[in-house]
Amino acid sequence: MHCLNVAAHSQGVQRGMALADAHAICPGLITRPADLGREAAALAALRRWAGRYSPMVARDGADGLMADITGVPHLFGGEADLRGDLHARLARAGLSAASAIAGTCGAAHALARHGGGIIPEGALAEGIGALPISALRIDGETAQALTRMGLTHIADLMAQPRAPLARRFGAGLLLRLDQALGHQPEPLSPEADLPRFSARMTFPDPIGLQADVMEGLARLLDRLCAMLAQHQRGARRLRLELHRVDHETAQVEIGLARPMRDASRIKALFAKGVDEVDSGFGIEAMRLAAHVTERLAPEQIGRGRPLRQEDALADLFSTLGNRLGFERVLRLLPAQSDIPERSFIIVPAAHSAPEALPPHCGPERPITLFPPEPVMPRGGSRPGHPPAMFRWRRMRFTTLRATGPERIAPEWWFDDPAWRSGLRDYWRIETREGPRLWLFHTPQAATWAAQHWFAQGEFA
Repeated sequence: MHCLNVAAHSQGVQRGMALADAHAICPGLITRPADLGREAAALAALRRWAGRYSPMVARDGADGLMADITGVPHLFGGEADLRGDLHARLARAGLSAASAIAGTCGAAHALARHGGGIIPEGALAEGIGALPISALRIDGETAQALTRMGLTHIADLMAQPRAPLARRFGAGLLLRLDQALGHQPEPLSPEADLPRFSARMTFPDPIGLQADVMEGLARLLDRLCAMLAQHQRGARRLRLELHRVDHETAQVEIGLARPMRDASRIKALFAKGVDEVDSGFGIEAMRLAAHVTERLAPEQIGRGRPLRQEDALADLFSTLGNRLGFERVLRLLPAQSDIPERSFIIVPAAHSAPEALPPHCGPERPITLFPPEPVMPRGGSRPGHPPAMFRWRRMRFTTLRATGPERIAPEWWFDDPAWRSGLRDYWRIETREGPRLWLFHTPQAATWAAQHWFAQGEFA
């Protein structure tokens, strides 16, 4: 369980609980897949909104915010009124929240997740003493070990000698305790908001031709790329908004396979989308925004700079991704596995970088790999040796030379049905008919039978 509401919590469901256990405790539980990306975006929006209470607001884990409100409560009539105003505004927005005010970040974190409230100044030990050990922001294993020792509450921990605790659980446990009690400083590190990268242009007279729109886009791109270069950022997604005189807005959005701020290369990717836009009675304003950016170090750009191979490949990925979808443009990356079909992974090309093949010291691998296909031996064959003649793909082959075997054992930590037959002995087979095949046999199969020979690859 990633997150739960008050009703589920009241039924005994706990965060981190297995889904089967949660359904056993609460049969009527309704679950939905967690969307971590949207949750992070929502928390970022709340962080910006919380700036009305403090200029220093930081994230507190994946589900909380921490603010330094020193000198602020009197503007709202006191700490209780500030807290009441916070909850009232969140309730009007349809959000439920738990909050706490304390002299340290650790104490506020602990109390907010165990009922909430306000800890008066100078009463930190009394305010958090009755809370469970897990409220100290320690890992679950340490919390369970302390509970088994009978240390269930923070007050129990405060009463224990520090040296044995440090030897048993490390300095991290005492650090969290000291931070919560104010004995160790814990400065708040608020996140700096990135500037909004956008440019806008209005026209004295409406335009409608594609050439005019592309010319306006070129001017917006020059301004936008200059802003990105100033902050050492590169655009990953851009949106062009075309505001028509009839108050309708047409949008053209593109993605980029890698961070970029080269105006001429970005402009070319907008051409297809702009050509499909209905300008209506004319376009009176344009707005270009880079709503997804990434860090990009300064680099030399200009008309005299030749296009590097990696840049050309990124442009190809961008073009294909905008037409087909970036999740459909894939690349192969090497993986650490002796199993042939697990020696590579398939990932989106726009969200990965090419990797060199690791050095291979063993036998040569086929240039083409495919799922195992049955091979039908013909005539007699010696046990432990490949067949002298066989049929594969409705064709007959005669073995001229065989090199092997190379024994590959299954990875027992994966339950792969294709490898339940056990070991595989691989052979390189050169046939009289021309093809050079990669055959394997399963010596641990129940019997030495024809169906235990398979072809899985072809050499150049």
